[in-house]
Amino acid sequence: MGKHEAHGAMTKRLNRVHGHLAKVIRMIEEERPCPAVAQQLQAVCSALSGAKRAFIQEHIEHCIDDGATTDAKAARDALREMKEISKYL
Repeated sequence: MGKHEAHGAMTKRLNRVHGHLAKVIRMIEEERPCPAVAQQLQAVCSALSGAKRAFIQEHIEHCIDDGATTDAKAARDALREMKEISKYL
């Protein structure tokens, strides 16, 4: 498997989620209104879910697709990986 070109963008995306989560923690510590905190928690969950989907999609396109086109053993390995990663969808 080669270098994952999308990992740099994924790291940036997850760092934004991390910063947003830190903001939510501060909101709780500051005793901000519960509806506002819940709304921001939902935004963090949505952002993290989107990041997970993008990461898995990139893995499927980069690793599994590449492996499936190499040889029979690589194709079997790619299928095994697809089965394994699909439980996280």
